Amino acid sequence: MSTETRTWTGPSAPERLNTLRSTESIAIVGASNKPSRASYFVATYLQSSSPYRVYFINPVLDEILGQPVYPSLAELPETPDLVDVFRKDGDLPDVARDAVDVGAKTLWLQLGSWNEEAAGIAEDGGLDVVMDRCVKIEHARFHGGLHLAGFNTGVISSKRQVLA
Repeated sequence: MSTETRTWTGPSAPERLNTLRSTESIAIVGASNKPSRASYFVATYLQSSSPYRVYFINPVLDEILGQPVYPSLAELPETPDLVDVFRKDGDLPDVARDAVDVGAKTLWLQLGSWNEEAAGIAEDGGLDVVMDRCVKIEHARFHGGLHLAGFNTGVISSKRQVLA
């Protein structure tokens, strides 16, 4: 994560919910075929538990989860509504430029990613920006699916649940 001072203010929870509700397609930039990587976990969740068309961007892979992988956003078969980024900090401004160039609606920097230069590029290009948040966690939180990853037991109590 960048050590820069945070001056940018992100969208509120209702604004993030609106973004996810209006999104139909997501491109995962920096998608990995390694199950231990966060991008793989997010991809499996989005494929199985969301309505989105999911695309993978990685110039060195051919296939992830049985789907083709594209070398760049420009080579996708459609313009993605949301560009979900799993790249190192120094790559984020270029990814923001690419997202603007292809006409995406939202640049979403994954949990742990914060780059105000990238946010400025995206906002100047007319995109909404979300930083330091996980699409999977946000989608699950808004749609009651956090229990899928063990975050929500459905019990609101400070006492241990007694099982018969």
